[in-house]
This record gives sequence, C-alpha cells and structure tokens, in this order.
Amino acid sequence: MLAVVGTVPVPDFPLVTGQVTLNQDLIDILGYQVSVNRGTPALLAAALIVCEVLGQPAPYAYLVGDLGLGEGSRRLYQYLAANLKKAHIHTLVFHYLQPDVDWHNRVLFAVEEMSPRPILIADAGFMYAAKMSGQASCYDLFTPDVGELAFLADEQAPHPFYTRGFILHQEDRVPELIARAYAHDNAARYLLVKGQQDYLATRAGIVATVAHPLEPALEALGGTGDTLTGIVAALASTGMAIDQAAIMAARVNRFAGHYAHPTPATQVAEIIRHIPAGLAQVIGSNL
Repeated sequence: MLAVVGTVPVPDFPLVTGQVTLNQDLIDILGYQVSVNRGTPALLAAALIVCEVLGQPAPYAYLVGDLGLGEGSRRLYQYLAANLKKAHIHTLVFHYLQPDVDWHNRVLFAVEEMSPRPILIADAGFMYAAKMSGQASCYDLFTPDVGELAFLADEQAPHPFYTRGFILHQEDRVPELIARAYAHDNAARYLLVKGQQDYLATRAGIVATVAHPLEPALEALGGTGDTLTGIVAALASTGMAIDQAAIMAARVNRFAGHYAHPTPATQVAEIIRHIPAGLAQVIGSNL
C-alpha cells in the first residue's frame, strides 16, 4: 500500500485518514474535498492516477488542515506516532508538515517498529525536519528542488531560513550541492533533484539526469515538484526499484507537462490530466 502524509491549507479541515478518490480537480477523502492545484493534494492526485493506470490500489492518506502555524501538523504528528506502528504500508511519503524535530523523531521511532519497514520518501517540511534532526540517512528518497537541496547541503544551517546565500538557487552547482549534502550525511539513500534538469544521485555520485522534454513555462508553475513526488511514490509502491522509479517518474512528469502545452496561466491540474499520456509515452519507449 502507498500512504501519503501531509497537510492542506484549509483551516477547518479535520484530521482524516483513508483512501482517496479524484472528483474532477478535487481530492476526496471521506467526503472532504480539496483542490489538487498544489501541495499534498497535487501529490495525491498524481499518485492516484498512476495507481489507477497500473491497476494498483488508491493511495491511503493521512491529512489535516494547517495554514502554516503548525497546530494541525502537531495533531497529525501525534496521531502518526501513536498509530503508524500498526499500519501495513509498502511505501510511505511524508510531505507538507510544519518542521518539528522532536515530533519527527517520535514518528520515525514508530516507523522503525513497523514490520516490514516501509520505503520512506520525504519532501518539503518533513525533509527539512529529517535533516534538522540528523536522521536524513534513515530515508530512501528525498525529492528536493534546487533551493531545498541548498539547505540539505549547508551543514551549518539549523533551518531553511538560515541557509547560506552562497549556495542558494544555483542550477549550475547542483552536482556540488549533492556532494556536500552526502558529505555531511544530510541526504537520503537517493536524491531526486527537481529543476530545469532533474538529477538522480546517491552517495557515490550522480546516477542519471533527465532533461527532455523541456517546457520553460513550467519553471514558474507551482505544483510540478509535488506531482513528480507523487509519481515516483506510486511507481515505487508497485515494487519497482527506487532508482528505476525515480528516472521513470522524472520522464513521465516532463511528458505530462509537454502534452499540456503549458503557458504562464497553466494550472497543475492540467498537468495531472496528462499523466496517463506521459506514462504511455515512457512505458512504450522502455519496451
């Protein structure tokens, strides 16, 4: 089973758990609905579509409302720490939660009691917490963009706000930043770095890059990194090797964007609708 943990920017959205469905451009969980246009709902929508195409069960979600103040995140952390150890999950994705080192560690302790231990993927706030706690190497995959990679690479930064300026947002320095992140044990077993060119790396170095097709209009579109994480998580949940899933996901995400014929006004929901075509393109080319 694929499970996704995250928050939605809706203040009165309760803590809910269950399988998700897609109703046009809305993720539905137990009758609660939220737009898929970015964040954890975009990740869930992308994962759900991949699961449907591949004949896999719909993702299971752990969601709560949080506008960034952390109250919802803390309730979700507490729930996970108490309940995860009893769950049967193949691939577990942590996404937008307010970074909290203490609660992160409690959740990670619960994960270590799961049998079998799931594949662990982290992005956004939970990836920050993993690095801040010194537990990054416990994870199988991080999916940072270049700015997030700069934080992982900065061994002195206790929080993303304090990332040193000399390594911020520099696409041409991605290989150096990857090496720095691993040198200071601030990276997962695999890194899938999202950008103009996507990089898959391990401690040994860069494994692969994906740069085609390139749609410049997507660079300013929020949510495409979320869809990439959702696609790789869904592929990994089928039993596919993480490196293979990451490379395939990067290609699928790019083709989905390409088929959407994006403009500066394009919404990520339009990209999500083209994921089946992206999958068909990539799977067909791998035959």
